[in-house]
Amino acid sequence: MQLTVNGTTHDIDPPADMPLLWVLRDMLGLTGTKYGCGIAQCGACTVHMDGMPVRACQLAARDVIGDITTIEGLGTPDAPHPVQQAWIDTQVAQCGYCQSGQIMAATALLDTTPDPTDEDIDRALSANLCRCGTYPRIRAAVRAAANAKKDA
Repeated sequence: MQLTVNGTTHDIDPPADMPLLWVLRDMLGLTGTKYGCGIAQCGACTVHMDGMPVRACQLAARDVIGDITTIEGLGTPDAPHPVQQAWIDTQVAQCGYCQSGQIMAATALLDTTPDPTDEDIDRALSANLCRCGTYPRIRAAVRAAANAKKDA
C-alpha cells in the first residue's frame, strides 16, 4: 500500500491490523508520535489525517484515507511551526511525553479556529492528557501561537 506521511509517499506492506502508530514508529522511523495508552484515550499518539486530529494507536494503517502529518512534519529545528515555537517560548514541556500529541491537537484547533477562547482550547485539548499537569502553560502557548499566527 502507499501511505503519504509529511509529504512523502511510502510503499509499505504492514500486517492488516497494524496500527498507524507502529507503521510510523517501526516502519518509517518517525518516533515523535508516542505510545501512551493504546486505547485512544490519552492523545499521545495524535497525528493529522488530512488536517484532522486522529489517534494513531487505534487507526489501522490500511484504514488511512488521506495524507498523514506527524509532529516531524510541522516544522524543523531551524524553522519551528508557530505552535512549536509557542511551546518553547512558554516553556510548556515538563516531562515532554504528551507534547507531540498536545501540539498536534493545538495545531488542528488553530487551523479551524484561529482565535480560540479558553473554552475552545479546553474542549479541543481535553482528550489529550498531561500527567505533569501543565494545562495552564498549554493554554497560554495555544493563545501565544494564535497571536503569532495573526501577526504573521
